[in-house]
Amino acid sequence: MMLDLVKKNRSYRRFAQDVPVTRETLEQLVNLARLSASAANKQPLKYLLCWEAEKNALVFETLAWAAYLKDWGGPQEGERPAAYIVVLHDTEISSPLVHVDAGIACQSILLGATEAGLGGCILASVKRDKLRENLHIPARYEILLVIALGKPAETVVIETAGDDIKYWRDEQDVHHVPKRPLEEIIIGARC
Repeated sequence: MMLDLVKKNRSYRRFAQDVPVTRETLEQLVNLARLSASAANKQPLKYLLCWEAEKNALVFETLAWAAYLKDWGGPQEGERPAAYIVVLHDTEISSPLVHVDAGIACQSILLGATEAGLGGCILASVKRDKLRENLHIPARYEILLVIALGKPAETVVIETAGDDIKYWRDEQDVHHVPKRPLEEIIIGARC
C-alpha cells in the first residue's frame, strides 16, 4: 500500500555499511527517476552512481549530516552509506524548473529504495567544489543533491508535531521526526 511505503520512506542517516548496494540496484532506482515526470519533458537530470568503498569515501567527506543534531558529526565508520547517487543538472539542457524535477526524481528513487528494503537520505549540504574535484565531474554538470543509500541501521518514527518541528534522537538512539497534523496543513473550506 502506498501509505505504508511513504511512512517507511524516512531520512535514514545510519546504515549497515557492510551490506552492499550493487550498480544494478542503483541503475534500477535511476530508471524510476527517468520514467518520472519532468517539467516540459526537458529531462535535464543526469546521475553519477557510487557503490565502491573508495569512491564512497570521496563522496562522504563532502557531506554534512543532520543539522538539528548539533552533537552528531554524521555516521561513523561501519554505519555509513553503502552507495550514493549524485543528482546533476546538465546545464546544456535549460530548465527553469530543474529543482522540481530533482525533487520528483529523488522521491521516486527513495520510494524504490524503500520497496527494495533499503533506505536513504537526500543531502543538499554538500561541498560541491570538493565533490566535483573528487569525482572529476565536468563543469557542464551542476551538482544539485546527493542521495545516500543503504540498509537502514536505525529506527525512525513519525511523531505529531507541536510548536517544534525539529527532529531529535532519544536516549535509545531512536530518531523522532515531527510532522504537522493533516488538519493543520489543509486550509480553506471543505468542498
